Amino acid sequence: MLARLPLPPSLYADTAVAPVATPPLDMDKNVSVAIIGGGYTGLSTALHLAEQGVEALVLEAQEPGWGASGNNGGHTNPGLKHDPDQIEADFGVDLGRRMIEFSYGTTNFTHELIRRYQIPCEARQNGTLRAAYNATSAAAIETTAQQCIRRGMPVTYLNREQLREMTGTDRYIGAMLDARGGDLHPLSYARGLARGAISAGAKVHGETQALSLRRDGSRWRIETPRAVVHANKVLLATNGFTDDLWPALRRTIVPVFSSIAATAPLSDAVARAIMPTRSVLYESGHITVYYRIDQHNRLLMGGRGPMRWIKSPYDVAYLMRYAERLWPQLRGVAWTHGWNSRLAITGDHYPHVHEPAEGILISLGCNGRGVALATAMGAQLARRLIGGAKAEIDMPITGIKPIPMHAFWPVGVTTAVIAGRIRDRLGM
Repeated sequence: MLARLPLPPSLYADTAVAPVATPPLDMDKNVSVAIIGGGYTGLSTALHLAEQGVEALVLEAQEPGWGASGNNGGHTNPGLKHDPDQIEADFGVDLGRRMIEFSYGTTNFTHELIRRYQIPCEARQNGTLRAAYNATSAAAIETTAQQCIRRGMPVTYLNREQLREMTGTDRYIGAMLDARGGDLHPLSYARGLARGAISAGAKVHGETQALSLRRDGSRWRIETPRAVVHANKVLLATNGFTDDLWPALRRTIVPVFSSIAATAPLSDAVARAIMPTRSVLYESGHITVYYRIDQHNRLLMGGRGPMRWIKSPYDVAYLMRYAERLWPQLRGVAWTHGWNSRLAITGDHYPHVHEPAEGILISLGCNGRGVALATAMGAQLARRLIGGAKAEIDMPITGIKPIPMHAFWPVGVTTAVIAGRIRDRLGM
């Protein structure tokens, strides 16, 4: 049984809106749908089930938003990792086009949900920049932009001069701007989703770890530390914190730490010089760096860090040095927070949805795009849970396939990070 853990020492933990009450489950329950995992996927699914009158109960081992949902970069980025043409090639014209339309619409879906439930989470929709600093990446981004433009998306390809004006640095030679992207306060958003789900009629219980899951007659039985839940259907939405609750599931994803360092509020003059349009940016490289200026003039720089928990910005000093390389005027600025959490990477870099048994639905593997994608997946998963196999969703449902040599992932990730940084420096 997990002990109750404090939130990671993040800027978000210090500035989020107050949490809604989510007391531990202390009595047995019989419900239509039990959801294991209180991140964006689980909370959004509970909300969309409750909106349709379906009794939903969320079991979260810590508190809603404790994991990557409350500790990510705060970007709402549209699309999937793969280009639209590749998605159609991988899944066929019908499903591929649905996947493209769905994934590139996730940001609009998310920001509309925020407006509908009036969630106070500092949400803005000022666009996402996918930027390149070498010719190889710039050519790839231009190809992506052309595919999106051909499909009528609000996408623009920007050159070096345009990017210098938008970012305050001459680092980038090309970028794709998608007007649908944006940002928000991740922990406030997670707490707002929990509040919205509860207001719609769902039950959300923190400090309630699912200890076991098994068939019990025609229903599913979930044991927790203090009570037992019987449910007609179960959704597993544990993403980067997936354990052995379902056989072999843990071995289908690689849990990778993503780290963030945040400055103290910058002066208005400096903040205006960095991302003056307040778009968010992520770099196209072997090792992604991403950043944004929040509503309080803080710079939040994110990227790969140690494959362990961190507590200080000095644990990811390379991000601080890189920020000063981009904007020399940041030298001497105070960095106040450094933190991280685990996200889930899949072998094919697509989100994974599984139905390994009747009444069991699994969704995980957002591959670093979880804010908008997980939110919008909530509506898709709710539709499937209500309608069953006849209710098609806009993502493929696949079998559970463990990643080969999964036990060696910590060494593999560390090696990949080092190799990726070298390749990025060499412009490969």
